[in-house]
Amino acid sequence: MRDWKKIILWSVLAIFAFFVIDIGRYFFYPNISKLQKNRPGKTAFMEYREDTWQAKGIKKKISVSWASLSQISPYVMKAVIIAEDDKFWSHEGFDFEAMQKALEKDIKKKKFKVGGSTISQQLAKNLYLTPAKNPIRKVKEAILTWRIERQLSKRRIMELYLNVAEWGDGLFGIRTAALQYYGKSARDLSAREAATLAAALPNPRRFRPNGRSRYAANRAERIYQIMVRRGIIIEEYDDVIQEQDKDGEKNEAAENPINDLSGGNTMPESF
Repeated sequence: MRDWKKIILWSVLAIFAFFVIDIGRYFFYPNISKLQKNRPGKTAFMEYREDTWQAKGIKKKISVSWASLSQISPYVMKAVIIAEDDKFWSHEGFDFEAMQKALEKDIKKKKFKVGGSTISQQLAKNLYLTPAKNPIRKVKEAILTWRIERQLSKRRIMELYLNVAEWGDGLFGIRTAALQYYGKSARDLSAREAATLAAALPNPRRFRPNGRSRYAANRAERIYQIMVRRGIIIEEYDDVIQEQDKDGEKNEAAENPINDLSGGNTMPESF
């Protein structure tokens, strides 16, 4: 009887030690400081997406491309902050008020979804973890978020996030999204286009920017109106710019019918 108790005790201790080591290693690994100057390459979430396709027998590759902050419309960053993390510039990686509200919703619905993640938390998950929703993964995410906030500037965190976030099924990076949905560079995205893209971020495969989801459309409109109220954009001016863009596209199509039929801009190369 005593032998069985010892076996059980040692088994429990072994399992506990495994989890301690598994979680503790994220205090030292991976090397986050290298992201100060280097691009991350293929992320854990990108690999997860490809593995999911492979398991389903889908022959497909992710599309990903890079754009520095100077090559991205300032409307994109502002729209994304409004949509995903309004306290981005002031918090140190965690929005405890948002996390509390999300936890209260989880308790009420009796589901473990744990929303309320900041941009820094989402970046940590996208770079290094899977989308699995469990307490162990959230602890790892918290450690990585803490390290990211201490080793990277806010602007660098934002730049990385915009380039590794998924904007559609296998479409990664704001440059990829701009080309796919609007046929233009990330720098030329309008305020409304930025709001539409930001509205898709909670679930870009379900709420595609070019989809017909009423929820996504309403969310995009709310983001846009907040941008107007905050003086980020002047609505009348933005409407004029969009009309000019449309006229320019029509003129270009008329002058270059062959290019227009062939698709003009092509998607960036896949991994």
